[in-house]
Amino acid sequence: MKFSLIICTYMRPEALLQLLQSVQHQTAYPDEILIVDGSANRETEIILKGNHFKNLYYYAVPPEHRGLTKQRNYGIERVGTDMEVVCFLDDDTVLESDYFEQLLQTYEFHPEALGVGGYIRNESQCEFVGEQYQPKIDDYFFDGWKRKDSSRFILRKRLGLDSDCPPGYSSLYSHGRSVGFLPPSGKTYEVEMLMGGVSSFRKTIFRTLKFSTYFEGYGLYEDADFTLRVSQIGKLYMNTAAQLNHYHANSGRPNQYQYGKMVVRNGWYVWRIKNPNPVLKDKLKWHSITILLTLIRFSNTFTTSKRKQAITEAAGRLVGWWSLFLNKPKLKI
Repeated sequence: MKFSLIICTYMRPEALLQLLQSVQHQTAYPDEILIVDGSANRETEIILKGNHFKNLYYYAVPPEHRGLTKQRNYGIERVGTDMEVVCFLDDDTVLESDYFEQLLQTYEFHPEALGVGGYIRNESQCEFVGEQYQPKIDDYFFDGWKRKDSSRFILRKRLGLDSDCPPGYSSLYSHGRSVGFLPPSGKTYEVEMLMGGVSSFRKTIFRTLKFSTYFEGYGLYEDADFTLRVSQIGKLYMNTAAQLNHYHANSGRPNQYQYGKMVVRNGWYVWRIKNPNPVLKDKLKWHSITILLTLIRFSNTFTTSKRKQAITEAAGRLVGWWSLFLNKPKLKI
């Protein structure tokens, strides 16, 4: 299968170079690599000119096309006409050598797949314990693997507010567990959401779907929005054998206050994509979990060394929640 790789980047030249060096050692190499750069300087362009990569095309986007979803749509419009699959990677990831080979094999094994995601192995905290294991309150157990749950999930369990869906699925009151909760079993799991920075899709879906420009700038939860819409028309899979590492470069991220607001407002938006007309029970659960997580973030002011970040993010979450009663986000594609 001919496939394209789109990497949207912003002010991370060194991280991008490290990713591209890992792409060079792939057992299946992209037929084209599109770098869509929204940086406010030329450092990324300069570092790419000093390092040659086969099939690479560089685009410095104008200011009106900056922002993750806009840059992704910009890249999609420039994908070659004969490409069958379009892959997306965050610019601060590093691939295992068979990453693309594993993704493409998934499309062969599951010809009905509209999208396939990869697995972030350095964020996995799972331990294999077998199917007979009896999980404790502080465990998350799935498919014979367990991991320690964080205090927020343990509290949600005690309050009856934990998700009632497997990883990669959104409940009717949202606040589910991401595909990151799937174990490194080497299996392929059907899901309805993928992480955008480690995803791929059949090119044909972009005839009718685009990434929503509601998610400006950093684009928090844009991947949940897009993949929920894709899953409404076809199947998505997560191949845990397609592995990479994610190093979370700090540059290009929003401040904690803005991040807190985005967590709530963008979270509300994604919830309504999955459940546009929630019943009262679902509304109460969504708001209860949102308030609970805000209170937990406030409490981190006293329990962590990063007190300023905790109080600032919590304030952003609170303001974001109150704003929903005055100015709800308008759903758009």
